[in-house]
Amino acid sequence: MASKRDQAILKCTECGEHNYYTTRNKKTHPNKMEIKKFCSRCGKMTVHKEGK
Repeated sequence: MASKRDQAILKCTECGEHNYYTTRNKKTHPNKMEIKKFCSRCGKMTVHKEGK
């Protein structure tokens, strides 16, 4: 049986660093994720977008 979850890598929109790895449900969230998280390189809260 195929998994309904997809691995996602979250990338900071300001500096471009790959900071977080997470999973998302492909069926309920078909679009790319966009979450506000802390970036250790920038030292502040920034928007992180899913990138592959």
